[in-house]
Amino acid sequence: MQPSVSIKDLSLNFGSVKVLENLNLDIAQGEFIVLLGPSGCGKSTLLNCIAGLLDVSDGQIFINGKNVTWEEPKDRGIGMVFQSYALYPQMTVERNLSFGLRVAGMPKAEIESRVKRAAEILQIEPLLHRKPANLSGGQRQRVAIGRALVRDVDVFLFDEPLSNLDAKLRSDLRVEIKRLHARLKNTMIYVTHDQIEALTLADRIAIMKNGVIQQLADPHTIYNKPVNLYVAGFIGSPSMNFLSGTLEGQTFTADDGTKIPVGAYEFESASAASGKAVLGVRPEHIFIGEGAQTMPFKTEAEIEIVEPMGSETLAWTRVAGVPITFRCSSDVPLTAGDKVNLGFDIARGSLFDATTESRL
Repeated sequence: MQPSVSIKDLSLNFGSVKVLENLNLDIAQGEFIVLLGPSGCGKSTLLNCIAGLLDVSDGQIFINGKNVTWEEPKDRGIGMVFQSYALYPQMTVERNLSFGLRVAGMPKAEIESRVKRAAEILQIEPLLHRKPANLSGGQRQRVAIGRALVRDVDVFLFDEPLSNLDAKLRSDLRVEIKRLHARLKNTMIYVTHDQIEALTLADRIAIMKNGVIQQLADPHTIYNKPVNLYVAGFIGSPSMNFLSGTLEGQTFTADDGTKIPVGAYEFESASAASGKAVLGVRPEHIFIGEGAQTMPFKTEAEIEIVEPMGSETLAWTRVAGVPITFRCSSDVPLTAGDKVNLGFDIARGSLFDATTESRL
């Protein structure tokens, strides 16, 4: 089965600056792919190349088997939703939704049918006769999505569509977009710098840095088996705890001399690694009290800061002279100055080569 979208050896230069370099990506029919990374990593640039809004320097783009590298955006069979709603303020919602179809000369009955279907899917039927000024931010973004929806295309492109909304609206619309994908089963390519959006929406996540895809995998793999230090530090909130040290056989020795047995860790290759390394442990894989007793590494630590988060508590302490964050249930009473027994779940940790920064 041919990919829905296929990007082959794509490069894009702005003058002497290389923004994308030899990038390859195949996206399956009906897949929800999220391009994730910080500002300037090339994710929106890649999306704009797929959309035809930027001319590539080298490489090819295929949509449903057709080479669209030099096609106009309107001929690529895509619908795009931008960060800004870009609605016509003088037009009603219904006219905003139908504008592109009317310009294309589509029969009136077909336009009405498509607008009605999009309005039903997005639950904006009561808003059709309002103007954008009388809509909330979430409603405007729904209309913007609806404008892409009426085009009845195979591939939808989303460029940070929720970043202008408040936290509650973002959460609500995330669910709407996930529901929309489940219903339509169209291919969706979604750009964001928000890791929560990426983890909750994606079938697969492409984490980008400096125009290069660092890791392409499902959210579970990205979170639990990051391919390098960059991915490990970028994904997770609070981020993964890191200890620098030396690995010899089944023992990791931190820079301050603390020895941590890593026999429970599953190495990527069977050959025993040794040399300078970095041990990473997520806050939820550090246990206190009785939970720490069964862990391969245990130590006593003093709580420095406690941050109640409602259903859970985050706490800061130090292990091997390094600041460490751990997460526990809010039922556990913790205050600054408390001494606690900590245990690391090494089996769910990550080890990286200190030089190459690749997963060991």
